[in-house]
Amino acid sequence: MAYDDTTFRRPGDEKTESDPAAYRRRVQYDDTAGTTLDQSLRSPVTTTGALPTVTDDGRDRLGIHLGWEVMLLVAAGVLGFLLRREDVAALQRPALDALLVTGAAIGLLTLGAGLTLRAGVPNLALGPIALAAALQYAENGDQGVVKAIVPALIIAAAGALAIAALVVVLHVPGWAATLAAGLGVIVYIQMRPEPVVVQGDWDPTGKAFLFFGGFALLAVLGGALGAIGPVRRFVGRMRPVGDPARRRGVAAAVPAVLALIVSSLFAVGAGVLFAAQADRPIEPETGLEWTGIALGLAMLAGTSAYGRRGGIFGTLFAVTALTLFLEYSDRLDLKIALFAIAAAVFTAGLIVTRFVESYGAAYQSAAPEEWNAAASNGTWSPTLPETWNSPATPAPRSDRWG
Repeated sequence: MAYDDTTFRRPGDEKTESDPAAYRRRVQYDDTAGTTLDQSLRSPVTTTGALPTVTDDGRDRLGIHLGWEVMLLVAAGVLGFLLRREDVAALQRPALDALLVTGAAIGLLTLGAGLTLRAGVPNLALGPIALAAALQYAENGDQGVVKAIVPALIIAAAGALAIAALVVVLHVPGWAATLAAGLGVIVYIQMRPEPVVVQGDWDPTGKAFLFFGGFALLAVLGGALGAIGPVRRFVGRMRPVGDPARRRGVAAAVPAVLALIVSSLFAVGAGVLFAAQADRPIEPETGLEWTGIALGLAMLAGTSAYGRRGGIFGTLFAVTALTLFLEYSDRLDLKIALFAIAAAVFTAGLIVTRFVESYGAAYQSAAPEEWNAAASNGTWSPTLPETWNSPATPAPRSDRWG
């Protein structure tokens, strides 16, 4: 049976790639092939001008965060048990009220640190701002709480707005701009040659449960909102993607500005709470140890140092654990320097960051690889031929034995 080989070819098959493996590689790794396995496993990529922007890669695996938060809760419970065994009165009023006010102050600093981490502009001036606010209240507390606090709030908000403008206009890293601001605040603090005795008689322990309850509500509500995709993407638009020096636009600047202002106001509130219940003069130091503690606690709570991921209850449990530890070490007279505590907490926070980044990413679906009809040689087509030439009907044989 004879047939024409050309009838089994489709038009254009002469240009078909003859190597099947090369053909599959070209199709699977071609950026324009939107239905291949490789494209299904990639993060969606959009183009804004000349700068590619990687979009959000899905919901966090909150089970990892919740598991870690259970461990933080257990640690807080153990510290509470040790403190109660050391002194039963430590967890009873009025000592409990002072403990709750301290926890609320540390919690405000941690909330500010976590918010700026999620916004991509970590505020390194939190500690100095808190100490400056404590000195402001100590010097002017006798004029009333409002007159002592309002100027500190206004100055902190104006300074944060100026730093935010620097970050947005020049598009410099937030940590660098806030460090410069923190150094400037330290100069203001150290202009005082001697410790400042607290003036005024306002006692925040009378509303201790209200202060700590407000912090707990903000911590849990902020963590829950951070788990929502649109909210997380709005807050974190300033986080670097691609070239970190490229400006991100007005939409990315708004959450960064708000985060810096709100975190600075939280720091002022923390400083006032520290000073109002202080039983000794306020020392004009640097305040950087409280910056380390705040950022370390935020990361220890489950907020990634990269700002992408975070838990829900971690901030509340981490702040509670550290507050109990500070009280326990004070009653044992361990005399551990705050800088040492800040270094330890910060290091632990970095370890937790690696943990949540490794195990907190969204699950990737294992889709089967699509079959690509590659040509095995230059003469075969995977589809049926469009035409089929039937073999010619043979002529009837003549009868040889006629």
